[in-house]
Amino acid sequence: ITEGYITSYSLGQSKSQLGFLLLFSGKTSFGMSVFNLSNAIMGSGILGLSYAMSNTGIVLFLILLTCIACLSCYSIHLLLRSAGVVGIRAYEQLGLRAFGHPGKILAAVIITLHNIGAMSSYLFIVKYELPLVIQTFLGQTSSSDDWFMNGNYLIIIVSVCIILPLALMKHLGYLGYTSGFSLSCMVFFLSVIYKRFNITCPLDTFGNHSVDTVVPDEACTTKYFTVNQETAYTIPILAFAFVCHPEVLPIYTELSNPTKRRMQSIGNVSVLGMFIMYFFTATFGYLTFYGESTELLHTYSMVDPLDTLILCVRLAVLVAVTLTVPVVLFPIRRALQQLLFPGKPFHWLRHITIAVTLLFAVNLLVILVPNIRDIFGISGATTAPSLIFILPGLFYIRIIPSDQEPMSSRPKIQAACFAALGFIFMTMSLTFIVLDWISGENRSLGGH
Repeated sequence: ITEGYITSYSLGQSKSQLGFLLLFSGKTSFGMSVFNLSNAIMGSGILGLSYAMSNTGIVLFLILLTCIACLSCYSIHLLLRSAGVVGIRAYEQLGLRAFGHPGKILAAVIITLHNIGAMSSYLFIVKYELPLVIQTFLGQTSSSDDWFMNGNYLIIIVSVCIILPLALMKHLGYLGYTSGFSLSCMVFFLSVIYKRFNITCPLDTFGNHSVDTVVPDEACTTKYFTVNQETAYTIPILAFAFVCHPEVLPIYTELSNPTKRRMQSIGNVSVLGMFIMYFFTATFGYLTFYGESTELLHTYSMVDPLDTLILCVRLAVLVAVTLTVPVVLFPIRRALQQLLFPGKPFHWLRHITIAVTLLFAVNLLVILVPNIRDIFGISGATTAPSLIFILPGLFYIRIIPSDQEPMSSRPKIQAACFAALGFIFMTMSLTFIVLDWISGENRSLGGH
């Protein structure tokens, strides 16, 4: 018997709730769970981290990255603590327990919107990067009108042949192997360390070998601590880069020997691994391009579009984001099932229909909308702080009994401050987006 079952029994939970826990007590190992959660954390935001560092300097970036990573681990602690008290392992059910039916609907809607945004960002990478991979394989430096160079056709093929079969798995734990492979592919991203010593500054971009351009001295100077008008974008970028909280409870549900301490260790190991990956990627990407750092893969292509190593990195990133889409789809499906079919037992037809409908809708969105930066900028600016800071803090305050921890106790004060921090992040992010619209500048908060 695990602590979740003991707690449920001691609080007099219903037989149906205990049946839910017994039904979903999983067999996924510690290692596979780490792979799944790490895969959920890792996202397209890694491509913009060197840009973030160029606007903070190495030292300030490290401080901010450390703070966000620690806050993410604390957020996981709040979720697990709340789930352990009531014996519930679904984000939406925590919302139900904390705020009633409106809380359940709110949690389900936020998870659905955020993860649809994440899936869309991954498929946008496939749409724009896969044609470049094919172009490089063919030895071409410009695109053509062939159908296999059309990103819209390619995302449909990838969705049907790769993503859909993985999304039809019954349990999230089965994706541990593909998640492990996905993370292995992202290790290729550390080739930025090698490229740092093969690309000179100032950049000699492809097709431009002019030596008459005057480059300022500070253009190739390492900055350790700097603040400018772009620095404020760094915190939202880093916060979004660590969003994994909708996947925490589903992974906890399918974990073998599930205890809060074991799941917290999985969260800590996953966050630490991504912290190391993010820091090395950002540092060496920044030390390669300095102030020219934007989206890394495109910046490397400016130097040499036919570079073999960058081709391998681009291909690895494509494999990684493709294999991440099914992991992100699981919490959406669970949220929709909790919202539309509460208490219903597992049924294959419903399981398959939701997966196909979601993939169809996301594909349609990515094909028809040329630029979803503003749409999902708003979504990400509201849903990411909600999932990381606001909801875990509020759940903890509402669910932990006041006779155990009064509102004046340090843990609940910390949780209240944590939720308030989320509102501050949300306000900041929305303010930046509005300023972008007003100024018309092409900035981006990054993605998950």
